[in-house]
Amino acid sequence: MIAVVDYGMGNLRSVQKALEHVGADAVLATDVETVSRAEKVVVPGVGAFKDAMAGLTQAGLVEVIKESVEAGKPFLGICLGLQVLFDESTEDGLCKGLGIVQGRVVKFGTTAPDGSKLKVPQIGWNQLFGKGDVPLLRGVADGSYVYFDHSYYVVPTDPEVTAGETEYGIRFTSIIWKENVFGTQFHPEKSQEVGLRMLKNFADL
Repeated sequence: MIAVVDYGMGNLRSVQKALEHVGADAVLATDVETVSRAEKVVVPGVGAFKDAMAGLTQAGLVEVIKESVEAGKPFLGICLGLQVLFDESTEDGLCKGLGIVQGRVVKFGTTAPDGSKLKVPQIGWNQLFGKGDVPLLRGVADGSYVYFDHSYYVVPTDPEVTAGETEYGIRFTSIIWKENVFGTQFHPEKSQEVGLRMLKNFADL
């Protein structure tokens, strides 16, 4: 069973439906017991970092998420669910994250290094380039397009955590992989067949 963590943020039902579409047993989890019983955990999310951390804290889900990761359960963070894995975010002032992955979350600049203007947030389709044999990307062609909707991106302390990158003014981390922990800055549940392939790969871990 895959627990899709419901902490009051984001498009939970669409993530659950996408997982069910690829044959997974996915349930919305609002309580510690359900997350604790799950074989795998997914934390999706759309919105602000500080609100997400407040929602996880108020629901009492911070420790059970950390315990699930420490127990070696496959874990997937999607968009905001990826960002909260990190030490801190600069969104609306510094805010502490879960600290599962070292690094921070920062905002895109509106001017690229070449002087061109960037629209922030980045909304729409962009290419994904994997780094090495990433379990989440098996069967996914390099350069495939996935769907983004974000103003902030993660900067891991350890570059080896970066499992995939995307160009948007700069080359930024769009997938992380650290042992049993995966995270995508894009939305696989909105990325059609490419995204469903990734969710199937995760469900099959």
